[in-house]
Amino acid sequence: MDHRPQWGTRAGFIMAAVGSAIGLGNIWRFPAVAYENGGGAFFIPYLFALLTAGIPLLIMEFSIGHKYRGSAPLSFARMGKGKEWLGWWQVAISFVISTYYAVIVAWAVSYAVFSVNLGWGKNTENFLMKEYLDRIDLSGGVIGQFGGFVPGVLIPLAIVWIISLGILFAGVKKGIETANKIFIPLLGVLFLIIVIYSVTLDGAGKGLEAFFTPDWSQITNGKVWVAAYGQIFFSLSIAFAIMITYSSYLPKKSDITNNAFITGFGNSSFELLAGIGIFSALGFMAAQQGVPVKEVVSSGVGLAFVVFPQIINEFPAFNALFGFLFFGSLVLAGLTSLISISETYVAAIQDKFNISRRKAVLFGGGLAALCSLVFATKGGLFFLDAADYFINNFGVALAGLIEVIVIAWFARELRTLQNYANSVSDIQLGGWWRISLSIVTPLVLGYMMFDNIKTNLTSAYGDMPVEFLLKWGWSVALGVIVVGFLLSFSKWKNASTYSLYQDKEVSS
Repeated sequence: MDHRPQWGTRAGFIMAAVGSAIGLGNIWRFPAVAYENGGGAFFIPYLFALLTAGIPLLIMEFSIGHKYRGSAPLSFARMGKGKEWLGWWQVAISFVISTYYAVIVAWAVSYAVFSVNLGWGKNTENFLMKEYLDRIDLSGGVIGQFGGFVPGVLIPLAIVWIISLGILFAGVKKGIETANKIFIPLLGVLFLIIVIYSVTLDGAGKGLEAFFTPDWSQITNGKVWVAAYGQIFFSLSIAFAIMITYSSYLPKKSDITNNAFITGFGNSSFELLAGIGIFSALGFMAAQQGVPVKEVVSSGVGLAFVVFPQIINEFPAFNALFGFLFFGSLVLAGLTSLISISETYVAAIQDKFNISRRKAVLFGGGLAALCSLVFATKGGLFFLDAADYFINNFGVALAGLIEVIVIAWFARELRTLQNYANSVSDIQLGGWWRISLSIVTPLVLGYMMFDNIKTNLTSAYGDMPVEFLLKWGWSVALGVIVVGFLLSFSKWKNASTYSLYQDKEVSS
């Protein structure tokens, strides 16, 4: 008998799936990507990408997890011989991401504390790089050295892991579901307050005008369309085992297609809200400095931990409160994503080695927490930057491409999965779904991979030493593939786990 845990409610699953999708990238990546790729005009390719790649991929992964009732490795193993490695590859990618993602959440925890008295001072870039992170190259060291631990990162990192692993210890229903039911509504409220305050600032209108004004000439630019697909792909937690794992906890009678649409549009709605809040604040900053909005647009770590503290310093009132709300929002968005990422390998270890959840959390989560110490050193920022870039571009993107090709072209499982989703869903899938996954998505992801490889073979990422990138970039991206294959060769500790699905198929 299958004793797999289940979500307590449909709302609990949706909160968890949306919580996984809504992460730091929604806040600090989407607004800049939209602005740089046509402003308001970007929303047309973005919506097209959501409907032809994002939601179809969500439906596919929801269907795989729900039909085969297992973690990613177990689900792919039950799908057919020779596919288990794909699940382990995705789990290994998630493991790597969790090790540095937790560190970024720890930074946000520190900055939520700093915001109380605006402890980052006037020179926010110097504070981040020299005073807080104590970057190794600014104190006589070189890129590639670890240096000592940074106490200001180490302490909040321990807190982040204690919270995350504590929630995972509590289980799917009492832990993950309960946490997301608290975190996601709270995140929505906090960010809504941020947006409402931001749009009332002087210059906010100029920021919103820059964000929404369409540059229709960009519609015919192929790179804009690729950027739209890239944003959708990376923001929906696709291709690193999360959605397969989460959907395996759904009750048998669950509407797959509806859940995918709600998750996809919920994530995109938050991205739009983030864009409004971020560009209102950037418009205010531009007005204060007397420069055009385009001169203050930023993204990533620089936007969150350098530009936003600068903006907060300039606010006419409620500086500390706004800072706490903003960095508190980053913490909540980061925690919900970190929990979902970590659940992938907790579930996989449980299934493969037939051990208790607590042992799986201790082993998988404990190992990830230990590995994350690399990024809490003085040289940690460089290790983090290299790992993040290569694991996303040559891990997640490549795994997504291979997953679609294997399922659509080699295993020819699309029609089977379509029939399965239709059997439990109100919205019926038609030919658009198969065409999107078998033709549109592989072509776009294939082009993205070709362009990434070409770019990285002709120039070093971020002007970092080539030797360093080989050790901490390329080796990480290739290493997760090797780990995936090696883990797939080990035997299942409980043979009935692997055969359970086949037995059920025969008996039904």
